[in-house]
Amino acid sequence: MLMDVLLAATAIGCAAMGGVFFAFSFFVMRALARLPPAQGVAAMQSINVVAITPVFMTALFGTAAACVAVAASALIEWRGLVSVYLLGGSLSYVIGTILVTMVCNVPLNNALAGMSPASGDAASFWLKYVRQWTAWNHVRTASGLVAAALLLTAASLNS
Repeated sequence: MLMDVLLAATAIGCAAMGGVFFAFSFFVMRALARLPPAQGVAAMQSINVVAITPVFMTALFGTAAACVAVAASALIEWRGLVSVYLLGGSLSYVIGTILVTMVCNVPLNNALAGMSPASGDAASFWLKYVRQWTAWNHVRTASGLVAAALLLTAASLNS
């Protein structure tokens, strides 16, 4: 019973984070890219500051912790195909969402944070930033949604 609740919460967390990243990939970043560079940079700098809240960080990293618990359970109590799906979903989220965030998106955010929005450097960096940040965000979107699908598949096979 406890594992069922953990699995459901983990799948919901993966789907929710995939949805947040989906929104950024398919309309937030497109809207920001349409602004003059100084406005786009300033808006994204503001987003990056207000995103660091206990609620968002708990959703992002709490889901990762839940994925680790699900993966550990799958390895400890091997259930064949169900465990394969549990591991696949957990790894999809931890690698494709958390690792990509830390290695790709956060360094871009940090570089953007140090720039004056009106500077020429910010304007030229902004074009690169939007392209690279969004490409990596597509990875985060897909990995969160794939993780949710794999975890839900495991839950359906397990019932």
